[in-house]
Amino acid sequence: MTGTSTALLTDHYELTMVAAALADGTASRQCVFETFARRLPNGRRYGVVGGTGRVIDAISRFTFGDEELATLSGVLDPATVEWLADYRFSGDVDGYAEGELYFPGSPLFTVRGTFAEAVVLETLVLSILNHDSAIVSAGARMASAANGRPIIEMGGRRTHEEAAVAAARAAYLAGFATTSNLEAGRRYGIPTGGTSAHAFTLLHDSEHAAFTAQVNAVGPDTTLLVDTYDITSGIETAIEVAGTSLGAIRIDSGDVGVLARQARAQLDALGARNTRIVVSGDLDEYAIAALRAEPVDAYGVGTSLVTGSGSPTAGMVYKLVEVDGRPVAKRSSHKESKAGRKAALRRYKPTGTALEEVVYVVGAQVPAGPHDRQLQVPLMRGGQPVDDLPTLEESRQRVREALVSLPWEGLKLSHGEPAISTVNVEK
Repeated sequence: MTGTSTALLTDHYELTMVAAALADGTASRQCVFETFARRLPNGRRYGVVGGTGRVIDAISRFTFGDEELATLSGVLDPATVEWLADYRFSGDVDGYAEGELYFPGSPLFTVRGTFAEAVVLETLVLSILNHDSAIVSAGARMASAANGRPIIEMGGRRTHEEAAVAAARAAYLAGFATTSNLEAGRRYGIPTGGTSAHAFTLLHDSEHAAFTAQVNAVGPDTTLLVDTYDITSGIETAIEVAGTSLGAIRIDSGDVGVLARQARAQLDALGARNTRIVVSGDLDEYAIAALRAEPVDAYGVGTSLVTGSGSPTAGMVYKLVEVDGRPVAKRSSHKESKAGRKAALRRYKPTGTALEEVVYVVGAQVPAGPHDRQLQVPLMRGGQPVDDLPTLEESRQRVREALVSLPWEGLKLSHGEPAISTVNVEK
């Protein structure tokens, strides 16, 4: 996506505010905006920050070229259009590293700059962080439930085409092994995989002919979909065609736990003891957890992943908390925000288990213990991404390490309080 402007991926009112602020002289006031979630989605005990790498790239491309300015020429006054023509974000961004855990009130993305240059980023920042954090948070729960067994992301047909690419990236960040989405593979270097659908079997005059064509094309280490007609005969035909070195079979319907047990027994009896069993079909973290005791070697997850497993947005907001060094806060009922720029510290036991998160106004005295860790890190300076932003692989490792740090109760899929408490310090 390098080089494509992101400037119109925003709401009209962002530019209306800029126009009014330019007119009354408040546009240049120094401001701090914070992104945070007031609460976790229902039933969730932790969130995972996703999309940080994407949003930093998107801010870097938030510029108004001739086409964007032509679109706005009849919408905004000439002075505002002229200001936008020279727009480049020149402020600073700090936040939680991608793959870090977050909790209610965590200041996970802080933007500092003039009002005009920072406020126009609101929609862009929230659209990326809300989507990707929802997907990676759901994916992390699925990866945890899988307990080391690989998961294949295959949800591209269940969401918008660009959302599918972002979801595949978030799933890989969460710990999924591969994606079926080729654009995600091209854009982000994620391993891709896929074999065939029921249509390929139905195309042929027999299941035997379909399996033969697939094995001839890609070799016996492929995965054969065995549930188009009858699974028992499908497995028998698969081994007849591919031999006992067949890579895997896939079951995409029915009671997959029972069917996996029957399939394992049949494969073993046929001598295909190393042939893996892949299951798919409307799986989510609860279904994956229920299959933990079954002889399943890998899972394919689609719809539930790309829809955040019931929570398609992380519910994050982007709020003004400081103007020219003066703390400001919204006091509306149920939509309040806390004044002042915040930072955060996470406390840990000597064993590495997280104890609590301390969110404090910058300047407050918050002593750090020997095992505690500051959570915000520099992301942009002077409008430029910092040099040492983590790679996708490094962020993926961060997710794994973060999940290990949670108290064991925090990994439960049942409803409950956040895995660790948040303490707010104002002075």
